[in-house]
Amino acid sequence: MTERLDAPGGLDRAMAAMANGERYKLLTGLVVPRPIALVTTLSPGGQVNAAPFSFFNVFSEDPPLVILGLQSKGQGALKDTTGNVRRTGDFVVNLVSEEIAEQMNLCAIDFPPEIGELETVGLTPTPSQTVAPPAIAEAPAALECRQFLMLNVTPERDLLIGEVLHARAQPGVVHPEALYTDLDRYRPVGRLFADLYSRQHDRFALTRETYDPARHSR
Repeated sequence: MTERLDAPGGLDRAMAAMANGERYKLLTGLVVPRPIALVTTLSPGGQVNAAPFSFFNVFSEDPPLVILGLQSKGQGALKDTTGNVRRTGDFVVNLVSEEIAEQMNLCAIDFPPEIGELETVGLTPTPSQTVAPPAIAEAPAALECRQFLMLNVTPERDLLIGEVLHARAQPGVVHPEALYTDLDRYRPVGRLFADLYSRQHDRFALTRETYDPARHSR
């Protein structure tokens, strides 16, 4: 790539002049790859709900926080995840590997509330240690979370900050003492845009350097 950001002919548009769909297309196309949270919650009747979110990331380690962008169904109707978290405060972030990518995608189907996604797509609930919703047994790792803060940004959008209370991972994914993550065992997938996802096989290292006056002074 030889062009510059300020070269003529590139994208140069104000967000305020764009429609919602255009902003979504632009932002999700540029901020990639995004990790995927397959979130499990419990309905008022005890039904396990599972829904994927790619507006998701880790926020801090002290306190240990994750963030999720929750969207409504429109016209003020809450999605199951939003309603369940508002009511109980508990949820589990199940990370997504190549092995469960197809089931994760099926969980995005707008099933009726009385139908459990896990059973329908062939995933297995396993009891959590600190929260009521179960984790997913086939997930490479799971973060048990409790609502730290939920901010209603617009009638259609909530920002959920969750405190991670407990972490679990399949054998071989994270060394239980050194806490080193084996990416070849984990095989995480990322969300790109539209129907595109990415595998994390092609990696390279960049060592973070410290300031050296002899090298970095002009």
